[in-house]
Amino acid sequence: MVTQTKTKVDENGDLAVLRFEGDITSHSEEAVLGKYRALNAATKKILLDFSKVPYLNSSGIALVIQLLMAANKASQKVVCFGLSAHFVKVFTMLGLAKYTSLHADETAAREAVG
Repeated sequence: MVTQTKTKVDENGDLAVLRFEGDITSHSEEAVLGKYRALNAATKKILLDFSKVPYLNSSGIALVIQLLMAANKASQKVVCFGLSAHFVKVFTMLGLAKYTSLHADETAAREAVG
């Protein structure tokens, strides 16, 4: 059974936090890209919260990459936090550090975007 990914969005000025909950898979397009595309046009800084994501497969990672590429094109700064040690390693191996930075918690992520 596929668990539905939920995304809570907190927007404040030019900062948005996308809080993912549940597995991120091919079934998560609306929860990842849909929520990203619905952000306020003034958004310049985005935090992606993975602290409640137990599983992220290759299709889910592809969705995250699409989000990072779109944000990069729109000159938005994206930082991630709450990834497990395994997914920090996966993101690093895939070279995603070119498009985002990885942080242990929300405080560090907020400091990274200023």
